[in-house]
Amino acid sequence: MREIDASKITAAVRQLCLDAAYRLPEDVQKALRDFRAEEPSPVGRDVLDVIIKNAEIARDEEVAICQDTGYAVAFVTLGQEVRVTGGGLTEAIAEGVRRGYADGYLRKSIVEDPLRRKNTGDNTPPVIHYDVVPGDALKIHFEPKGGGCENMSRVAMLKPSDGVEGVRRFVLKTVDEAGPNPCPPTIIGVGIGGDFEKSAILAKKATLRTVGEYNPDPYYAGLEKQWLEEINRLGVGPQGLGGRTTSLWLAVETYPCHIASLPAAVNVQCHAARHKSVEL
Repeated sequence: MREIDASKITAAVRQLCLDAAYRLPEDVQKALRDFRAEEPSPVGRDVLDVIIKNAEIARDEEVAICQDTGYAVAFVTLGQEVRVTGGGLTEAIAEGVRRGYADGYLRKSIVEDPLRRKNTGDNTPPVIHYDVVPGDALKIHFEPKGGGCENMSRVAMLKPSDGVEGVRRFVLKTVDEAGPNPCPPTIIGVGIGGDFEKSAILAKKATLRTVGEYNPDPYYAGLEKQWLEEINRLGVGPQGLGGRTTSLWLAVETYPCHIASLPAAVNVQCHAARHKSVEL
C-alpha cells in the first residue's frame, strides 16, 4: 500500500489549473500551425494567425488563453494500492481547484444550483471521473471545459439499425449545426456504445487524446480520418467565417453496448483545447 498525502494532491491540482489555463498543449499548437499552412481562405488564415498569436501571448505572459477558464473536469486514474492520507481525494482535488482559480485570477464560472444561478465563487465543485486500476499510481488528467463549446455537445440514442451511417450523420449534423458557436476550429470527441451516460463520458475523454494519435483499432482509425475530412468540407471554417479548417482533430472512443441500443455522443472542444496531466 502506497500513501499519498492529500496536500500533495491539492498542490498538484492547483498547478494543473494554472498550466492548463496559460499553456495550450503543443499538439494543439502544431495542428493550428499545420492547418494554417493549408487553409485556402484568406479570412480563415487571418483568424488562425490571431488564435496562434493569442496562445503565444498567454504562454509568455502567463495569462488565461480565454476569458472562459472553464468547468474544472478531472479524469482520475487511481491505483487500487493507493491510500490517500490527511483528507479525502475528492476534497483534495476540489481544494486544488479553489486555490488554482484564486491564485491565477481565473474566472469563476460555476453556479451552485442550475436554476437559481448563484455563483459558488471558487469554480467548485469540479466534475471528477474515477477509474480504479491495479497498481500504486495516481494520475490526474485535468481539462477546463468552456461553456460555449460544451453547449454544442450532443447525445443520441440511435437504433442498432442506424449503424455506422447513422452515427456519421449524427456527428456531421452536430458539427454543422454548431456553426461558429463553439469557437472553431474545434476538436471533436465521439463516444459510441455503453449506455446514455457512458457514451457522453467516452466522448469527452476522446477530446483529451493527443492530436494525431489515431484509435488503435484500424476500423475506427479509418472512421476518424473519414469523418474529419467530411467535417472540414462543411465550410464552417475558423470562428465560423468560412474556410477548410472547421476541426483540427476527431477521436472516437467505444464501449460494449446493449443489443437494443446504439448510444452515440459528440463532445465539442473549442480551439482553446486546454488539458494537462500529472502523475503522483
